[in-house]
Formats: sequence, structure tokens, C-alpha cells
Amino acid sequence: MLDFSEMMAHHLLDHRLIAVGGGLSFTKLMLMMNIAAVLTAAVVVLAGQSRGKLRTAMESLLLFIREDILEPAMGHDVHNFEPYFHTLFFFIFFMNLLGLVPWGATATGNISVTAGLSLLTLLLINLSGMKRHGVLHHFKNLVPHGVPWPVVPLVFGIELMGYFTKCIALTIRLFANMTAGHIVLLVFLGLILMFGQSNPWAGLFIAPFSVLLAFLICLLEILVAGIQAYVFTMLTAIFVGGALHPEH
Repeated sequence: MLDFSEMMAHHLLDHRLIAVGGGLSFTKLMLMMNIAAVLTAAVVVLAGQSRGKLRTAMESLLLFIREDILEPAMGHDVHNFEPYFHTLFFFIFFMNLLGLVPWGATATGNISVTAGLSLLTLLLINLSGMKRHGVLHHFKNLVPHGVPWPVVPLVFGIELMGYFTKCIALTIRLFANMTAGHIVLLVFLGLILMFGQSNPWAGLFIAPFSVLLAFLICLLEILVAGIQAYVFTMLTAIFVGGALHPEH
């Protein structure tokens, strides 16, 4: 059963592909992230050179990201951050999708990967706020106007901790959602083995239903891949917009 579980969960498990030396190694999830980066660049370049449906679809998607995600959160500052958020969306989307490819893996199903993405969000929040308002004024903006001075340290501490809790929420949200789908797939396909161990005919009977349910979950996972990329991009834009425009 353990071998079967490891085989079915290979889309989430990481393992070393190449030993680099000095205790370092190049892993399967690192390969998936590099493939996602190449796919992100390739789609943008091909869409830019195309004059057909690919270009139209890409322009529509980029326009949707700008007008429905970035502009409501960031206002006139959208042009300064648009390249980063477009890259972030496609990078996460392709990492999510690669988990549905045979012999692929979902890099965002590893909490270290989602934590790295969230750390970039934390840096972007603070660096953009400090660049706009200055270091001292950026952190001063954490305390709303009119707060009585005796509780200022408490409010400041809570708001400062809020930066970290927001990024922790981003980390867990993406990791949990991408992991959950693969666990459901493992459960459905594992039913075949579970029933087959007690009665081979029962395994044969349950197999079509398990495969059908797994197929439907795969279709749902394609939708989830896009939704999670959208949610991560949207929340990052909202957090950065809050640092740029603390008065809103």
C-alpha cells in the first residue's frame, strides 16, 4: 500500500534528480518551476509575435488582470507593477497545471514554494510602501489617525504582525488548495486497490467509477489552477495597494 501511495502521490512528492555537490541538489519540483518559467516566457513571446487567436486571447487575459485585479487595488500605480503581476499569475498558473501532466509535479503543492512566493509578496509590500512614503512614514501608516497614544504601541504591533499573517495565509491557502485535489485523486484511485485486495471482482466493478470520478476531478483541477493563480495575484495586489494608499 505504501508503494502504491507513493506512486499515486508523485505529483506532490519531491525527489532529487541531480546532486550538485556541497549538499545541494536539483530536485523534481525545481525542474517543474523552471519549466513553468520557460512556459511563461514562451507564451508571452509567442503571443507577441502572433497575429491570431493566441494574441487576442493573451491580450484579453492581460486586460482582465489589469482592469479587474490591479486597477481596483492599486489605482494609477498599476503601470509600475503590471509586469510583475502578469508574470506572477502565469508562473503560478503553469506550476499548478504541471501537476496534471503525466510524470509532472505540482510545485505549489510544496509549502516551501508557496512560502517563497509569499515572501516575495511581503518584500513587495514593504519595499513599495517605503519607496512611496519613506521608511519611517511607511511604518507610521500602520497606526490609523486618531488612535489614543497609550494604545499606539499595541495597534502598531498588531498591524505589523498583520503583514506576516497575511503572507502566512497566502502560503497556506495556495498550498492547501493544490494539495487537496491530488489527495482526492489518490483516494478515488485508491478505492480500486482497497476493494481489489479483498475481492478482485469488486476491484474490477469499482474501477470504472473511480476512474470517472478521478477524470472529473482532473477537469475541476484545471479550473482550480486558474482560480488559485487569480486569488494569489488579487490578494497580493490588495496588500501592495494598501501599502501604497493607506488612506483607502
